Amino acid sequence: MSSVGIGGAHPERRALSGLAALTAVMTVALVVEPDELPLTMLMVPLVLGNLWLGPRRLPWFTVAVLCAVALVVSRQSDITVRTAGAVLVMFVLGFIILMSAFRRSRLGVAGLRGESMLVDLRDRILNQGRLPDLPPGWGAQLVLRSAGGTPFAGDFVVAAPRTDDDRLELVLVDVSGKGEQAGTRALLLSGAFGGLLSALPADRFLPAANDYLLRQDWEEGFATAVHLAVDLRSGDFEVRTAGHPPAVQLSAGSGRWRVLDSDGPLLGVLGGAEYAPWRGHLARGDALMVYTDGLVEGAAGRDISLGIDRLLGTAERELQRGLDGVADRLVRKVGVDTDDRALLLLYRL
Repeated sequence: MSSVGIGGAHPERRALSGLAALTAVMTVALVVEPDELPLTMLMVPLVLGNLWLGPRRLPWFTVAVLCAVALVVSRQSDITVRTAGAVLVMFVLGFIILMSAFRRSRLGVAGLRGESMLVDLRDRILNQGRLPDLPPGWGAQLVLRSAGGTPFAGDFVVAAPRTDDDRLELVLVDVSGKGEQAGTRALLLSGAFGGLLSALPADRFLPAANDYLLRQDWEEGFATAVHLAVDLRSGDFEVRTAGHPPAVQLSAGSGRWRVLDSDGPLLGVLGGAEYAPWRGHLARGDALMVYTDGLVEGAAGRDISLGIDRLLGTAERELQRGLDGVADRLVRKVGVDTDDRALLLLYRL
């Protein structure tokens, strides 16, 4: 354990040594040639230190650079208004970097390393929701859009890894909050729900997810979910919802959409909750669509049933243009940019 921690600190120590040497060389150059070189060149190691150094070393390095600035200014033969303004800007920048270092102390890593950790977490949540390859005769489209336009959102999908081609099981979750505010909770829940989905039978997943959320004791500790389990040989399926907008099914024979009125309480609100399934069948040409409330809740106060009608009407028109990219077109045309949006369309060819 200790060797890993020491090894991880070596790159930062090397970066500190290099930045210290660079600062020293620049300081000497500015003292020797104060009128030939720009004073602001000392901002280069300061900015690089903000990127490469952790919160323990960055404050001390920032103070050292600002002391070097004060030393160089004291050797200036003529301090003009322009020079004074440059020094003021440098000290303000140093103060901003100090404040950012104190905020990073909660995480304990440097700027670039912290960003790489977030990128890795983002990639993991996206991989959790990657749909498996479906057998011939089946197709699926998944689209996720966040309120802030970033990959971090409160809507996510988790698909259980399949050991054969006979069954598809997945859950679409909408965590309370929007965009980046809900992104951290979504990251945690995606990993937990992925484990539960793979380990438990379909009828026990939502109760277990509900118990897990209750144990977190979050202030905004609730989520909605729709759980879908499909037998890919027969086309039989089960849908269970937890405070989530209902799934809808397209019948190829009639060309009509039907709302599947399964219902259950929100996740993380009521202990011992039960979730009754809606059982149905997908024949050839049929489709099943699940989505989050960002696609059916527009202006405040609008009845969700009106939003569902609008979604289904748009889906009928878009399906006439073909299946390619239909889910993406629906998400772009329905819903609002101020809320996270997710849509999954599963169809049998």
